[in-house]
Amino acid sequence: MSFSENLQFLRTRNSITQEQLAEQLDVSRQSVSKWESGASFPEMDTLLRICDLYSVDLDTLLRGSVEASQVSDTARYDDFMTRFIRRMTLAIGAIIAAVGGMPIFNVLGLPEMLIVAFLLLVITVSVVTIVASGMQYDRFCKKNPTVSDFYSQEEKDAFGQKFIWYIAGGVGGILFGVVLLLLFFNFFPEQEPYESVAAGLFLLIVAGSVMSLVYGGMTDDKYKIWKYNRDNNPTPEARARKNLIGAVCGALMTLATAIYVGLGLALNLWGSAWWVFAVGGILCGVVCIILDPYKGED
Repeated sequence: MSFSENLQFLRTRNSITQEQLAEQLDVSRQSVSKWESGASFPEMDTLLRICDLYSVDLDTLLRGSVEASQVSDTARYDDFMTRFIRRMTLAIGAIIAAVGGMPIFNVLGLPEMLIVAFLLLVITVSVVTIVASGMQYDRFCKKNPTVSDFYSQEEKDAFGQKFIWYIAGGVGGILFGVVLLLLFFNFFPEQEPYESVAAGLFLLIVAGSVMSLVYGGMTDDKYKIWKYNRDNNPTPEARARKNLIGAVCGALMTLATAIYVGLGLALNLWGSAWWVFAVGGILCGVVCIILDPYKGED
């Protein structure tokens, strides 16, 4: 395919007009029309902007077939990312659900040491899963620093409709848990074992809600190939910021785990000290927002 044919394919695949493409490239519509008809050729800096805009390499844009490179997932990106997202979602949800299950197990009369052992086992498996999955993700990114955008606009739009429900469902689930908690104590006294049951049920609802939010957010990022390519080819400043975010968040969650275990062993607060993980997660979110190297670009 020629450059003109490749450009037409990219424009129609992304459902934009010549005017819209001209605005993105800061040129006139007549220039785009001439490029697509083969009457003229863009300058090198414009070609590079097109490559960045549509996540395609220069050689393919000029001499290859963009259509052939983008209709198939040669790196098996979708398969890898789908498995990665599922593992991360389940691991995060399992930790919250295990903490929520502790007060309920206490009410059921299970031995305390058995409950603690179960919690630590779930946390261990989940943390190992998160760490291993993260290492696999880093290895995949190093092997495939750039991926062609093979998703069609129809696929992106279809998930866009689902994404709304994942986020709304997650937020709604947490609010529903709060309402259910308030209603619970209208029918039952605020004393044990009812408080433990209420706290456990609330955390189980939160676990499901958080899983919905995590899965929806990570899957939404999966379809943003441009973001994947940008993040894997960062500037030195952006790379330093990302490393700092990872180090700070890792330290915060390690500290949260240490505090939780310490409170559990010293004061027997295994069932009520779960809040340290929530605080750690919130602090990590604040750190990510403050140090985000691409703040305002998305």
